[in-house]
Amino acid sequence: MSAPAITPVVVRLKLSLLRNGLRQSGGRRAAYVVSAVVALLFAALQLVGLIALRGFDHAESLVVLLVAVLGLGWAVMPLFFPGGDETLDPTRLVMLPLRPRPLVRALLVASLVGVGPLFMLCLLAGSVIAVAHGGAAFAVGVLAVPLALLVCVALARAVAAANVRLLTSRKGRDLAVLSGLLVAVGAQLVNFGAQRLGSSGLEQLAPAADVLRWFPPASAIGAVHSVGEGAYGAAAAQLLLTAAASAGLLALWSRSLTRLMTAPDGSTLQTGGAAAVRDRASTGLARLLPPGRTGTAVERSLRYVWRDPKTKAAWVTSLAIGLIVPVFNAWQGTGSVYFACFAAGMLGIQMYNQFGQDTSAFWMVAMTISSTRDAYVELRARALALLLITLPYATLVTVLTTAMVGDWPRLPEALGLSFALLGAMLATGAWASACFPYSIPQEGYKNVAPGQTGLAWISLLGGMVAAAVLCAPVIALTIWLNTGAGDGDRLWLLLPVGTLYGAALTLLGLRLAAPRTARRLPEILTAVSKG
Repeated sequence: MSAPAITPVVVRLKLSLLRNGLRQSGGRRAAYVVSAVVALLFAALQLVGLIALRGFDHAESLVVLLVAVLGLGWAVMPLFFPGGDETLDPTRLVMLPLRPRPLVRALLVASLVGVGPLFMLCLLAGSVIAVAHGGAAFAVGVLAVPLALLVCVALARAVAAANVRLLTSRKGRDLAVLSGLLVAVGAQLVNFGAQRLGSSGLEQLAPAADVLRWFPPASAIGAVHSVGEGAYGAAAAQLLLTAAASAGLLALWSRSLTRLMTAPDGSTLQTGGAAAVRDRASTGLARLLPPGRTGTAVERSLRYVWRDPKTKAAWVTSLAIGLIVPVFNAWQGTGSVYFACFAAGMLGIQMYNQFGQDTSAFWMVAMTISSTRDAYVELRARALALLLITLPYATLVTVLTTAMVGDWPRLPEALGLSFALLGAMLATGAWASACFPYSIPQEGYKNVAPGQTGLAWISLLGGMVAAAVLCAPVIALTIWLNTGAGDGDRLWLLLPVGTLYGAALTLLGLRLAAPRTARRLPEILTAVSKG
């Protein structure tokens, strides 16, 4: 008696997981519906836009690059968002008597159910229409579209299966931190590329497209264009490359599934016991910090930056954007040394909601605060931990931006403005942390607990507006010295003035926030523990 087919069962399982997930809350259901509608609308617009490219010079270069970039996206998205599809984790099926080959077929079909594959299908179809010329090219396109889609899906599944042990571990979830960096870098690269294309035309893409048309899944679209050009040998080779890539990825996926189904999980193996215990008190970081509460609080804050996924994600994103914005603007010839202040502003945001970053563990800190002096030392230590990273980073970004712009005489005033802005944000951040604390959920990708969004907006936007107002004297002095009313030879004074002004604002903000923190400890503890 033959075993029943498992493909329909796995497809129904995926649909059931999706349906049950949407039943959890009306907000989640609405978010899914809105995102699906937006994705499908964007897919339809992409399809129309690609069809409109038909007949334009170098349209095939744009299409090939687009398919190649989306293929890369299929490879990396499972690493950044492993929780997006429950069926990406085959270890949930380990206890079932399933063979790898039938399971691969079933999961492959289940992978084709969803908005993502439909979006890719629309884009591939539009790409074929954009580059196909002649009946033979359209005939090859009928084969190229499913082959390219198969490569994308198999690539995503192979990557997820090969890294599933890592992705389902706590340390592996730190990979999601890279998503902020990827989005920040990718957005600026797209912006820069769009500006270059707008000024130079699609012919700028031809050299890169000539290489990528031989790499799956873009090679499938390259085959369609090659047939239209009469290069039947090149088209056959490109199709064979795409088919070979899909077969290789499926084989790799099957081997990874076999290993997952048969190999023991490393978490079940005993470690070296006492040999694995390290004396953390003797680390170099602890020896360099001052003794007492200040050193302990600084070390704790820095460890949060390094170990806590949400805190690390916020820092990585701020560090990336703080560097990318001034550097990319300087690279494009539209920058100014004043753009370097963006680095200080992005990192200064990390001072806001200091207690919310501790989540429910803040109760241990709250137990040690019994006076205004304790609250002041705690806030001062957290500000010091932030300055250990922010001061050298803001200085480095300012010097780099100045070098790219070539305006060295303005380096002192740019540094002075950055330090003044940083001091203002530390001051307002300490006050906002005491007045408007909110919880940061540890699970998922939300940075604000439900019901506290208003507090988050008040804390962040209100604090940034207050920081801008506090920086007004230094900004006014900068404008005055740069105009005829001032003395341009004294611009160097802005560096010591901005540094001292920022330090004074920081100390004043900590002094004002400390008594309020000591008085509102119960309210702060309740607010940050809601997540």
